[in-house]
This record gives sequence, structure tokens and C-alpha cells, in this order.
Amino acid sequence: MTKELTAEQKVKFYQKGTFTVGNRLVDADNRSVQASMERSNAITSGHRACQGCGEALGARYALDTAMRVTGGQMIAANATGCLEVFTTPYPETSWQMPWLHSLFGNAPAVASGMQAAMKAKGKKTRIVAQGGDGGTVDIGFGCLSGMFERNDDVLYICYDNEAYMNTGVQRSGATPGGARTATTMPVGEAYPGNVFGTGKNLPRIAMAHNIPYVATASVAYLQDLEAKVEKAMSLEGARYIHVYVPCPLGWGCASNATINLARLVVETGFFPLFEAEHGKVTATRPIRQRVPIEEYLKPQRRFAHLFKTDAGAEAIRKLQAMCDHNIAEYDLLREGEETLA
Repeated sequence: MTKELTAEQKVKFYQKGTFTVGNRLVDADNRSVQASMERSNAITSGHRACQGCGEALGARYALDTAMRVTGGQMIAANATGCLEVFTTPYPETSWQMPWLHSLFGNAPAVASGMQAAMKAKGKKTRIVAQGGDGGTVDIGFGCLSGMFERNDDVLYICYDNEAYMNTGVQRSGATPGGARTATTMPVGEAYPGNVFGTGKNLPRIAMAHNIPYVATASVAYLQDLEAKVEKAMSLEGARYIHVYVPCPLGWGCASNATINLARLVVETGFFPLFEAEHGKVTATRPIRQRVPIEEYLKPQRRFAHLFKTDAGAEAIRKLQAMCDHNIAEYDLLREGEETLA
């Protein structure tokens, strides 16, 4: 039933559950990569991600797509972080592709070196670098900016779960205002979680470098993620995709809430999905049914304190204002779509 892709690897459908098989009942044009008999497994079963890990899901779909587009002619550089730790506990690995673990902050530089080496050897091997928000937005920020400035032929993918989850849920430059982490101010009347006005909007910073392609994606919309990776791999030069990946453990939410939260963050307008080329937004994904930010916040314990005090209520109003700004900025409500009362 399966098709052998290489001498060493066969797709093992038993490890993917019923979705893989059931998805083949859908019209071929609407199937995901996971339902294809010709796909490869970038990450196989047996890794040690937490139940409901959005990063594991996002990485598998992103790299499976990149492997398919390149015909397997691809190498990945991976920054230190959850994705590296749960897939490669020494001496084991879940990766079924050429994969290199760099330091926490130099994955973009390592990927640039790999790309230069392949070019010097006359090989057409493509390079993908990846890391979490800590290794991307904070520790690896300088190396990433350098990669963008040089326009190195590398696709960098950030899996954003909005904190340093691997080391104890510390605040990162991607942690939203009001969120509880292990290193933000004590939750109380005066300090409702993370301070507002801090952090970085990495997709916009990437756009400011005028690189060929920037996109945002969410694991709630996997076909959209696949399409964006496929488009990125069809281009040359520096490319950046920022993927929203909920973390049940760090966020204090149910392990089966991952997809729902990844959908709500888009439907509220808090995390707009868009594509940009050479510094200009070229496409956005409209909101289907707009919902208030409270619907996104309530399932997560990291925001529970916001519903208990006046300071928390003010924080919620600020978060809603951010959603309203994004909706206007990216034109996320098309004519006829629902608006908030």
C-alpha cells in the first residue's frame, strides 16, 4: 500500500492515525500532504513532544512540504529549543532527513554557511533553518537579521509558542501583554502579567529587510501552511515564515485545545495571516467569523488572572484594541463578514 521513497525510508501509515487514511476520501486537490502516498516523513513517530504540541505538528507539515517540493534535496538547521530537545534525545533521533543542531542563537548563520557550502560544491540542495520564538525573536535575532540583510538563499521558519517553554516557561520577546510566565511581574492588581509595549513583531521586522518572501501561518490552517512553504521553496533568497503553535503545557490549556486556540487567535484578529513580498503585503486571510478576544483568553490559565481584577479588565481591553488594529491594518473583514456588536 505504501510507496518506497528511498532505499531506507517507507511511509508508515499506521503511525499517523485515522486522519491519513480518511483524508484520502477527499478530492485529490483538497488533500493535505499527509494523505499523499508520495510524501516523505520528515519527523517520524517516537519523539517526546507533549500531548497536543503545536510545534511538532507545525514542523512536520512544514518540513514534509519542503521535502516534497525539493525532492528530498534539503538540509535543516535547527536551533536549540523544544523542537530540538524532544526530537533528538541522545543518541536517538526522530528526523528522517539531513538535520543539524546548532546553538540556541546561531541557526541562521549556520544555515547561511550550509547554503554557501552547497553552492561552492555546485549542488542544488536547499536549506531550511528553524527555531522557536526564543531562539528567533531574542537570542538569534542578530544572526537572523544578518541572514536577511545578505539575502542568503535560506528559508527560516519560526515556531512561535510565545515563551521559552523548554526551560520553564520564561518570557520571550514574543510573549503577549498580560500573559503569565515564570519571569514576568507577579500577577496582581498592579502587575497583570507581562508588561504591554514590550517584545518584537518579527514578521514586520523581516519585511523591513525587503526580503523576497515573508508569511505568517497557524497550525489550525495546515493547507495554508503547506501552500506558504511550497511558495517559499519556489523562490530564491532569504525567506521567513512565522508559524503560530500553541503549547498546552506552557499556556495551561487542555491538550486537545491546540487547534481551537490556533483558530481563535486568527478569528479574533490577534494573529493576522498574511503574505508579503519585498516589504509589501500581497495577500491576507480574511476572518470568517469574528469573535472577541475573551474567547481566546478564557481557555488558557496564563490569562486567568485578567478576569479577576480591574487591572486585568483593562489589559483585556488593550488586547482587544490590538485585535481591532490588526483587522483594520490588514483588512481582515471582507464585505458581508460578521463584526462585533
